[in-house]
Amino acid sequence: MQERKDDFQDRRQHLKNMSDQELRTYFLELSDKIVDPLLDLAYKHTSKSIERSILLRMGFSSIEAKVIVDNISEKNLLSKGAGHCVYVISKNKGLGSRISTG
Repeated sequence: MQERKDDFQDRRQHLKNMSDQELRTYFLELSDKIVDPLLDLAYKHTSKSIERSILLRMGFSSIEAKVIVDNISEKNLLSKGAGHCVYVISKNKGLGSRISTG
């Protein structure tokens, strides 16, 4: 096995003069850069399965969730999110949205 070249001192040059607070801020900035594409993917892409799962967690039965998601999908609203659609409709019609407590 080939021994790894120790280049730690070279790689840390841009960090060595930073305070703990500056290092923490830099770390959080890098973390955001890593997570941003994942969040973007989650906001822009969903599936019927994911939306049914959300409705199940809101207290709907699997049969109800399937019907709701199918209707939302037929109206090309799946990207808005099934939970959001249920919330908006229930709010506009003065109905309670079913939320499970357990």
